[in-house]
Amino acid sequence: MGYGLGIFLLAVGLILALAVTDQISNVDLTMVGWILSAAGLLVIVLTAATAASRRRSTAVTQYSDGSRVVTERNDPPPAV
Repeated sequence: MGYGLGIFLLAVGLILALAVTDQISNVDLTMVGWILSAAGLLVIVLTAATAASRRRSTAVTQYSDGSRVVTERNDPPPAV
């Protein structure tokens, strides 16, 4: 899962919701399109949230006297 899947679902969903006028018996293509669009948007948001949490790193330094130092580093977002 990733940005690609989210964008694909969003694009297919919006095409079905806004551009397709054909009908299939017992299937509302407009509603299917909106559902796919919502799912695509959810995938994009979840991918962004998990990518942000992966950028954090923690380093633990243990010294010979038994003391420990924990440092957290938040990397800046990658340049686009």
